[in-house]
Amino acid sequence: MSEDTTTRTPTPVDAIAEAHHDASMRLSPILATELGVPGYDDRLDDFSPGGRAEVADQARRTLAALGGATATDDVDQVTIAAMTERLELVVEEFEAGTPLMSLNVIASPMQEMRDVIDLMSTDTAEGLATIGARMSAMPRALDQWLESLHAAADRGMVAPRRQVLACIQQTQDHTAADGYFTTYAAEHPAIADQIGEAARAYVAVGQRLKEEILPRAPEADACGRDLYPLHSRHFLGTTVDLEETYAWGQEELSRITGEMRKVAERITPGAGVKEAMAALDADPAYQLHGTAELRNWMQDKADRAIADLGGTHFDIPEPVQRIECMIAPTQSGGIYYTGPSEDFSRPGRMWWSVPKGVEQFGTWRELTTVYHEGVPGHHLQVAQTMYRSGLLNSWRRMDAWTSGHGEGWALYAERLMQELGHLDDPGTLMGMYDAQSMRAARVVLDIGVHCGFPAPAEVGGGDWTYDKAWTFLTAHCDMAEGFLRFELDRYLGWPGQAPSYKIGERIWMQLREQAQDREGAAFDLKAFHRRALDIGGVGLDTLRQAVLGTLGGPETARTTS
Repeated sequence: MSEDTTTRTPTPVDAIAEAHHDASMRLSPILATELGVPGYDDRLDDFSPGGRAEVADQARRTLAALGGATATDDVDQVTIAAMTERLELVVEEFEAGTPLMSLNVIASPMQEMRDVIDLMSTDTAEGLATIGARMSAMPRALDQWLESLHAAADRGMVAPRRQVLACIQQTQDHTAADGYFTTYAAEHPAIADQIGEAARAYVAVGQRLKEEILPRAPEADACGRDLYPLHSRHFLGTTVDLEETYAWGQEELSRITGEMRKVAERITPGAGVKEAMAALDADPAYQLHGTAELRNWMQDKADRAIADLGGTHFDIPEPVQRIECMIAPTQSGGIYYTGPSEDFSRPGRMWWSVPKGVEQFGTWRELTTVYHEGVPGHHLQVAQTMYRSGLLNSWRRMDAWTSGHGEGWALYAERLMQELGHLDDPGTLMGMYDAQSMRAARVVLDIGVHCGFPAPAEVGGGDWTYDKAWTFLTAHCDMAEGFLRFELDRYLGWPGQAPSYKIGERIWMQLREQAQDREGAAFDLKAFHRRALDIGGVGLDTLRQAVLGTLGGPETARTTS
């Protein structure tokens, strides 16, 4: 497995990017902790209107600096293009007011400030004191968030009622006798007082949401056709034809359903997909019992993937060969990845947030998830980019993240593992198609609901409703009701995010095909992966132009920009 020794002399464009990165860490201590940048772990972001304005002003300053900069090489060209696209979007979103109204079930300030605690070390008294300081900062941060929600509401912008109710419920769940804060305080009595401050603040914000925001929240879940393209571009870094993508999503879902029927015939001849899945669930060969067994299985599969793929289809640097699989302290049901710290002292981690009471797990469903979150998915993508300190500035390595790029790559990684024979077993192949079915279904559901497109005939056509969305989702996703209810709430409250996975995969597959067409017999898959990943998590327009050499001339295509 080769080690990267590529270095380049930093340029004035890199200096602009580094200055913006440093400013971003000051403005978002939460992001700094997520990226492993030290010095900010005792603080939280300023979620007030003034704090949001400061983020936009920083973007404007950097855009002005980039506008007067000259690229010295192809790496600079990509940096300028990527930063310009992302920062112009920051300004446009601020002017539209969307950051002020941020409230949903999964990725708004009240979740962000709690989730970041999971990444912080509890191994030392100093580490616990830092967590305590951040807990003590939560009351003010939550008040700032409410200030922004009110400012947005005064502009007629309020999150849907369904999202507000779900967030109120989360505050109650987290502060219950068996909830997150009570459990965390019992585990860490040295900072129980600070944890108590945070818990009381969550109780108070739940009450304020009920009294102050809920009465102003609209019943409609859809963000609307006018606003949706902004959300979509945020998650993709490109503009897609929404009507065409909506139709493609339905076609792709039909294709996947056909493949599932073929696999079902191999598992339970003469029966259907649901029967085949039931047979897999009942098969002891695919069963795990307890979270310890689940964690060990995840770790083993993740480590094997690194061993199998390193040096053959990917160059995996030594620090990237380490990934930790974790059971999350929360119980929301999500599976997610967090990247390594810059010095790799904190490794990349795959987290599983297991719902309360769930003790049995089916490996047939989840092997594809290990590849998605680990190698060749997010871990390889994020950690390898972090490793390229000799090639890329800090903004390119750490800050540049676009969901369509990152999640699209992770779905591409799942499909690649199928191509390479790692999902030949009918059970694990069904698991991959089951996951793909959900990703395709939410392209249809998300775009259809939020843009007001006609619902598919299978749910009766006409206008989308919650009941039609639920019927559609349950027809194409084989998950427990609690999981799916949360998933549906997520799609309804976070427009544009869920489709970015499947749309991103589509663009990654198209990009590989375009590169193969251009290079003919000289095309090398491993070299393509290396070239594409070395660009970092830029928007999909910038990625395509950089890989194909259309951003700054033919030189781009011949280097690892």
